[in-house]
Amino acid sequence: MLCFVFRSAAVAFAGGVLLASVQMATAQGQGEQKPPEQAQGEQKAQPAEEGQKPADAAAAEHEAQAKAVAEYEEAKAKLPRAAGAPECVWTGRRIASLLWRDDVDTANRYIALYDRFGCSQDHLRLAFRCVVQQGPIDPKAADRLASRVHGCWISPEGPTGLTDATTATTTTTTTTKSGTVPN
Repeated sequence: MLCFVFRSAAVAFAGGVLLASVQMATAQGQGEQKPPEQAQGEQKAQPAEEGQKPADAAAAEHEAQAKAVAEYEEAKAKLPRAAGAPECVWTGRRIASLLWRDDVDTANRYIALYDRFGCSQDHLRLAFRCVVQQGPIDPKAADRLASRVHGCWISPEGPTGLTDATTATTTTTTTTKSGTVPN
């Protein structure tokens, strides 16, 4: 008889715990209900805001894509097959940028990929030399580094842009005056 009472008490306790947890979950879920009209209005407004990009952002994205395609076409037209192939341009520019930022380990991994594509080691060496010879770049100006690397990839024989040459001259002048060399 004692066993029956103990089992009944345990079942009643478990049922009570289960009922209490269900009631708590229901109460939490109903805590912030809104009138149906307001909830429907918000649901209609959200897809329009999330699904559509502003015209400026879409135009900027399209412009960036067009610029990237134009850069690959320029490389294909001006460089021999080994250096002008899109896979060589992409990996080669990435390697030059990584080397500039002193990320040698990652650059070595990309060099293995670059070799697998059959790309020109000489062109990579000349392009990186061009990037280095133009002098320091502000580490926070990633777009300047990308522009310089692309210019050197297309024409590794010398400086490719007035802005890069001007930046190098200005940086050299300031470092001479202050006595420190920027990274």
